[in-house]
Amino acid sequence: MALDKVDIKILRALQEDASRSSAEIAQVIGISASTCGHRVKRLTTEGYVKKTIAILSREKLDMRAQFFVKVNVLQHDPQYVREFVERMKTMPEVLECHVLLGAFDFLLRVVTPDLRSYEAFYFKKLTCIPGVREASTSVSISEVKMTTALPLR
Repeated sequence: MALDKVDIKILRALQEDASRSSAEIAQVIGISASTCGHRVKRLTTEGYVKKTIAILSREKLDMRAQFFVKVNVLQHDPQYVREFVERMKTMPEVLECHVLLGAFDFLLRVVTPDLRSYEAFYFKKLTCIPGVREASTSVSISEVKMTTALPLR
């Protein structure tokens, strides 16, 4: 089913603050609470809304260090790639793992409390994975923009 303007407004409102009730969202976009509730349920059932989460403050939780790590594996052998991907899924420090086309095979976003914690992650976890050939780290010194909101039409 195609999305209409009301669906897009609901999705925008959910991206801004998913803790609001259907009644609150309905009031903001000008529809009834029951209509809004039904649409939110449909959008969720159809997979437009994957999950509702809280975005935590890294600073408040003393997770101030953020790194972007480009990784190459030894071979593009499916076994090495599969093993690397499965390991990434188990590491809580890895918030994102992307498969890349180009000079590197993977891009990771890693968060730790500090540089020493990252060093332990790097040497005791990341570079110990069989098949990891190279890992190049960039340190984020400040976050200019971070959003989870998609640019809806």
